[in-house]
Amino acid sequence: MDKIDNVITALNHSVTLTERKNIIITGVKKIESFDEEEFLLETTMGNMTIKGEELEIIKLDTYQGNVSIKGKVDSLLYTDANKKDKENGFFNKLFK
Repeated sequence: MDKIDNVITALNHSVTLTERKNIIITGVKKIESFDEEEFLLETTMGNMTIKGEELEIIKLDTYQGNVSIKGKVDSLLYTDANKKDKENGFFNKLFK
């Protein structure tokens, strides 16, 4: 299992968007969740959210970390993986 993790970690990350209809993403570690309006992905460069309409997975290669999605892409957003740690910080717990 460590060999697979090493292969995924070593992958370069890239995003190719063609005419807002097709998106190819490399360096994907994990697909957190998805539906036809939103994809949540963990990539080697941080968490990524893709929002749109009629989104669906066309191709998924878990060994190489490649994902192809088709549909109308409205937005693509990166968030830091460390942001979750900050949200669970002392003051946020205190004021809940």
